[in-house]
Amino acid sequence: MNLPARPAASSAATSSAAAAALRRRIATLGIALPLAGCSLSQGLFATLGPDYRPPAASPTRWHAPDPTAMIPHGLVAHGGSADALRNWWQQFDDPLLTELLAAAQAESANLAQAAARIEKARADAVAANAVGNPSLDATAGASRSAFSFGGPAVKRTQVQVGLQSNWEIDLFGGLARQREAARAQLDANVAAWHDARVALAAEVATAYLNFRFCEMQIALAQADAASRSETARLTAVAAGAGLQSTSFVALARASAADAAATLAQRRTECEIGVKGLVALTAKDEDALRSLLAGAPALSARLPRPARFSVGSVPANVLAQRPDVAAAERDVAVASADIGVKEADRFPRLALAGNINPGRSRLDGSPAISVITWSIGPTLNLPLLDGGRRTANLRAARMQYAAAETSYRARVRTAVREVEEALLRLNGVAGRLGDSRAAAQGYRENLDAARTRQRAGLGNLIELEDARRTALAADGAVAALEYEGVGAWIALYRAVGGGWDGNVDPARDRALP
Repeated sequence: MNLPARPAASSAATSSAAAAALRRRIATLGIALPLAGCSLSQGLFATLGPDYRPPAASPTRWHAPDPTAMIPHGLVAHGGSADALRNWWQQFDDPLLTELLAAAQAESANLAQAAARIEKARADAVAANAVGNPSLDATAGASRSAFSFGGPAVKRTQVQVGLQSNWEIDLFGGLARQREAARAQLDANVAAWHDARVALAAEVATAYLNFRFCEMQIALAQADAASRSETARLTAVAAGAGLQSTSFVALARASAADAAATLAQRRTECEIGVKGLVALTAKDEDALRSLLAGAPALSARLPRPARFSVGSVPANVLAQRPDVAAAERDVAVASADIGVKEADRFPRLALAGNINPGRSRLDGSPAISVITWSIGPTLNLPLLDGGRRTANLRAARMQYAAAETSYRARVRTAVREVEEALLRLNGVAGRLGDSRAAAQGYRENLDAARTRQRAGLGNLIELEDARRTALAADGAVAALEYEGVGAWIALYRAVGGGWDGNVDPARDRALP
């Protein structure tokens, strides 16, 4: 109902009556707003759209063995709990790796973007909640003006304040579904941020592992190059004495040149590895090189991760993967959006009201009070829209089907990644014992060749051949150990790391 403005009498009694009326109307509006503010968790008449149920798509068992009992590290397995996985990186016994992980997390552009998306989703959730509550705005203004009716100018002072309120009543649950979608989107973005953290940690750890393995390869390549160079020298000496042909000399020199080229290649790979670590951690390159060279005990040594076991039921492990959680929340968003689009096809009701008291005074005249107010509903009835709302509803249902399919695909990918990591670990466990036994045998052969050479029963060329064979065997063991550590990192990534959905990106700086 809209009432015209009514000028108040200039007498004190009339002014008092007007003020009392203003107080009553403000009180009426003040009572209505809290009642309206009791935001419903569902529609007043109905809540359209499906009630969300998480899709189930987990296998009942793993098809790959758990290798934790097959690889003795001297470290205690901790069962793969989220709390233990958050401390997993510290158990590498490599403080430099921990420092690099922290530096990368502080400087990651992907993490910064993911955190920004969380804040955007949080703002959208606040906005969605606000739509279901009444809004109240206050205005105030003052003006000084002058006008004339053919005589002297008359000055006027005018002061006006006002309250405006609007509330959309959720008849069919469209606003409730909007709030549901906003909450699910916020959860999805938080999970995506955690997924970025876990992925970044695995990437930095892999880059650091590659660098340390490259250092081991340089040490082996240096020893191999020195041995081949010595063989080439001894072959040349033997040829000079008529004991070797020139073809053997050429072959020995070619072998030495190959070894020198391999050593140069390994050094280049290590330099590239340093560049990669600089890019990931944003550390100054000179400072990073000092850190890498300043820990002799860690040089040319692989990090040794703590082992852990995955749950016997895949669903228990998949619950720890933030990317799976994010995909599930995307399904929830799509489900809620169906309700939003369905409610958009039904009537919408809004209640609006305002109170605008004002006071005006002409020079030499008593003040005049003016009060205007209005309150009333507005009903919106969708009639003809050319099929737009129906098309939007069909699109929302298709989007839900696509999100559900994407979720199941993500689950299958997660299962595959876990089982591949388990198979790699199991394969390393099966080969590592034989590889170490072979290396031990070649080292014993090298000791025997050295003994024979010292006793005059062997020659230096045979000794260098035995040395290179032992070096190759040591390299094979190092490659298997490198593969095993990489598989542990991949398994950590596959089971979701130490993800905790309650961590706030605005304040958390702990390693994932």
